[in-house]
Amino acid sequence: MSEKQDIYVLGIETSCDETAASVVKNGKDIISNVVASQIESHKRFGGVVPEIASRHHVEQITLVIEEALLQAELGLDDLDAIAVTEGPGLVGALLIGVNAAKALSFAHQIPLVGVHHIAGHIYANRLIGELQFPALALVVSGGHTELVYMKEHGSFDVIGETLDDAAGEAYDKVARTMGLPYPGGPQIDKLAAVGTDSIPLPRAWLEEGSYNFSFSGLKSAVINTLHNASQKNEVIPPEDLAASFQQSVIDVLTAKTSKAAKEYGVKQVLLAGGVAANKGLRAALQQEFSHAGDPELIIPPLSLCTDNAAMIAAAGTVAFEKGIRGSYDMNGQPGLELMSFDRLTL
Repeated sequence: MSEKQDIYVLGIETSCDETAASVVKNGKDIISNVVASQIESHKRFGGVVPEIASRHHVEQITLVIEEALLQAELGLDDLDAIAVTEGPGLVGALLIGVNAAKALSFAHQIPLVGVHHIAGHIYANRLIGELQFPALALVVSGGHTELVYMKEHGSFDVIGETLDDAAGEAYDKVARTMGLPYPGGPQIDKLAAVGTDSIPLPRAWLEEGSYNFSFSGLKSAVINTLHNASQKNEVIPPEDLAASFQQSVIDVLTAKTSKAAKEYGVKQVLLAGGVAANKGLRAALQQEFSHAGDPELIIPPLSLCTDNAAMIAAAGTVAFEKGIRGSYDMNGQPGLELMSFDRLTL
């Protein structure tokens, strides 16, 4: 019996403000990973401007793909598939990546695979080590806060999600209120490291047994705290406010993840999404899952927490192996639902 041949997948990611391309072997080994960031372009606006993001993607997409293939020392004819972020994200930004992937797929007759952005973030963990099931993924990003139960590869059961603001969105809004530069999340994390959790702020636990999240009330509480202090001519140390806000977020994320991990009897807990780069959250989860008998905690390195194409290629490889193929009428879907791969092949 012949040995299984290696699978090389080109990943393309353009869901927001990073233009990225990567080649991954067998869904686990990064051969190349190229990211062109737009942070400097959006910084003066205090957030991502969709039109500017799309224009930058148009300028960068070909260069980034060529660089990824060059670093991998592979040609397009060496690829087994092209995986691209289909959604969710900014529709104009998504369209650049999707159309680039379709053009390459058509011109070189390479199978095309559409990937959900959150599935990509989850599969960034497979680039660290092999996943063990059942697993539980805590997804924390600018637009998403979810707990996802996985019974096997490509199986996604969302058992909890945000009812309003995602954690990353709350970070950005609080940072803006505090007058911190964009992107706000890392700024709050940095301040929190030298501050004290001394300002009483709410924790939204919601109804008993719920794994859903809510950060809108916490965000409003921070804004009201600053407003009230201003009216009284009081100065709140920004590092203490940052520490208190961050601890409120971390307490809820950690407690609900720990409870779900026990209830579902998982072997691994996976941290995923841009806010996975938060040092306070990483430390809290490491402390929470440090005891004998706890599930193994997997946390990607910082380079794989923020948007990148290696994670898209990793998820795309699993989808490709399960027989999922995209068609040339694929479009960018800003509201794409996270679905298990077996439902996509029905």
